[in-house]
Amino acid sequence: MKIKEDIKPISYVKTHTTEVLMQVNETQRPLYVTQNGTAKAVIVDAETYESMKKTIAMLKLIAMAEKDIEAGNLINQDEVFEKIEKENPWLKK
Repeated sequence: MKIKEDIKPISYVKTHTTEVLMQVNETQRPLYVTQNGTAKAVIVDAETYESMKKTIAMLKLIAMAEKDIEAGNLINQDEVFEKIEKENPWLKK
């Protein structure tokens, strides 16, 4: 992180929006926006944002799976594949 480049006051963002967006897209580093010296927002490029959303979704699935394991909500692998093949006969060769 380059502190001087990656932290800007809201007044700077308002007057240099195009440059800010170019910087965020070129560097793919987040830009921290401050107001009265306090961090208030983070600007990231669209690709990074989408990647973050996918990562969060995957982590939620892992957390749900861990809860199922702890609760004993398990299904034998063979049973899972049998059920899938029964519901989708075209999968069998």
